[in-house]
Amino acid sequence: MPLLKVENVSYSYDKKTKALKNVSFSAEKGEHIAVIGHNGSGKSTLAKLLNGLILPESGTVSVDGIFSSDKEKRFEIRKKVGVVFQNPDNGIIASIVEDDIAFGPENLGVPRKEIGERIDFALKSVGMEEYRSASPARLSGGQKQRVAIAGVLALKPEILVLDESTAMLDPQGRKEILSVVEKLKREQGVTVITITHYMEEAAEADRIFVLSHGEIVMSGSPEEIFRDGEKLKSFGLELPYPAYIAQKLKEKGVPIDGAVLSESELAEKLVALCR
Repeated sequence: MPLLKVENVSYSYDKKTKALKNVSFSAEKGEHIAVIGHNGSGKSTLAKLLNGLILPESGTVSVDGIFSSDKEKRFEIRKKVGVVFQNPDNGIIASIVEDDIAFGPENLGVPRKEIGERIDFALKSVGMEEYRSASPARLSGGQKQRVAIAGVLALKPEILVLDESTAMLDPQGRKEILSVVEKLKREQGVTVITITHYMEEAAEADRIFVLSHGEIVMSGSPEEIFRDGEKLKSFGLELPYPAYIAQKLKEKGVPIDGAVLSESELAEKLVALCR
C-alpha cells in the first residue's frame, strides 16, 4: 500500500474558482516526487492538504492508512508529514538553533533525553552540527533553510514536503538543499515531495506531476516529462536549461542521443562527440 494517497481531491477558496480539481496520485516510501506548475496552479494548496493544514472539499488524503478527515487522528498525520515552506525566517521562533529545533518535539511531549537525540539526528542529517549554538539570525539563507528542515526532521516525519523551499536561495544554496534531500531519501528512507518552479530541481525526482489550473495535466519520469518542450511551454513551463541547450543543438544537427537533464550529462554528451 502506498504511504501517501491523494484521491480525487478538489479544493476551493471561493465558490468561483477551484484551486484543485480531482487531483489523484500516490507516493511510496523513499520515493522522491516533484510537483511543478505555473503560479496559481495549485501547488501550495496541495502542500497544505498533505498534512491536514486544510481539508479537501471533496476526495480524500491518507497517510499510512490514516485519513486527514479523521479529526481524532489528524495530529498523527502532522507527525508523519512535515512541511518546509518558502521563507525560513517565518518559521524561526528561537534565538539559538538547537532551541528552534527542539520546539516541535517539546510540543509533542517527547522526553528531554530523546529531544537531545533528535536534535543531534536532525543537525547531522542536514550537515549543521557545528551551528548547534549559533543564532539563526546570523546564518545564510541556505543555512537557515537547513535549520528549517532540521526542525521538521526532529519530528521524525515519514514524508518531507518542500513547498518552494529553495525559492529564496541562490544557486549554491539550492544545491545544498538538494544534496540534503538526496541524503535523507537514501539514508533515512524519507519520502520527499518537492514543490518547485525550478526545473533543474524537478529533474532530480523519481517522478514528476505537472499542475495547471488545479489539474494534473502531465505525469511521468523526468525523461518523459522533459521530452516535449513545446507541451511544457503550453503550460507556462520551460525545460531545464541543459535540456534546452541539448534541444537547440539537436535542431542544429548535433547528434545528441537520449535525454539530457543536467549539466554533467550535457558535458558528457559533448565530450563524447569530440572524441
